[in-house]
Amino acid sequence: MSVKIRLTRHGRKRYAYYHIVVADSRAPRDGRYIERIGSYNPNTNPATIDLDTDKALTWLKNGAQPTDTARAILSYKGVMMKKHLLDGVKKGAFDEIEAERRFQKWQEDKEAKINAKIDLLAGKKSQTEKERLEQEAKVNAARAEKIAKKNAELAAEAKAQEPADEAPAEAEAVVEAPVAETPAEEAPAEETSSEEAKAE
Repeated sequence: MSVKIRLTRHGRKRYAYYHIVVADSRAPRDGRYIERIGSYNPNTNPATIDLDTDKALTWLKNGAQPTDTARAILSYKGVMMKKHLLDGVKKGAFDEIEAERRFQKWQEDKEAKINAKIDLLAGKKSQTEKERLEQEAKVNAARAEKIAKKNAELAAEAKAQEPADEAPAEAEAVVEAPVAETPAEEAPAEETSSEEAKAE
């Protein structure tokens, strides 16, 4: 029976995450497995990997074959490096203390690279946020300037219409004055005509 270290898919559509499992090579991808040794979430940047390195190393020593993706994950977490160093100790190339020292140095270098990547991503994110805020401020300033210009134009139009409105009002007052006097003049004439009729 061939045993493989591989990934099983979980999660919803377009947002998958994976379990790292040890399974029989004949079993379906998401089917039965022997042991789960970790998880892998590629949706974060950098990807989140949770791995039991001791169990993974034990399975590798026992002959389990990782798939290409699983091998990349194990290499990223240092399992393949540790196996390589332990093979060197077994062959007598160096002792366990030297192997541990080399592994610690490798881990420190790897950690430094990961932290540098995280800092770079954070810097890019803050720069993008700053540029977005500056662009937003420019848009808001342009909008405010446009609104102020429109308000100034409306105020100028209102000011121009005020004297024009007052002039017709005065003209109407002038026209209404003679109309009001005409009935007053006709009224005495009617009174005299009525008095003449009574005298007759």
